[in-house]
Amino acid sequence: MKNEEKDLAERTKKFARRIIRLFVALPREPVAQVLGKQALRSGTSVGANYREADRARSKAEFVSKIGDCLKEADETLYWLELLSDEKIVATSRLAPLIQEANELISILVTISKRARGE
Repeated sequence: MKNEEKDLAERTKKFARRIIRLFVALPREPVAQVLGKQALRSGTSVGANYREADRARSKAEFVSKIGDCLKEADETLYWLELLSDEKIVATSRLAPLIQEANELISILVTISKRARGE
């Protein structure tokens, strides 16, 4: 495994851990919990799917799993934006997570394009 791949595996795991901590700190009101659970599911899936991509048996499987990572990262960004827009969590608190989600999306788009030969 290349250093970049190890770095991205660790980075997606750290992202998942940050999402977990966010969820634990959310208010116990129903809307916050629903949005939080959605962010929790998608945010922790990014790294899990990346691990699967890293162990892909073919280029097609790799491209598919990277696509799953990208989908989950983008979905996480959506839930984070809703948590911010609805003022459930202060925008200033979510800004670093939103930035990381955007950076992961950019990285995953690049990986996907390169893997497809674009």
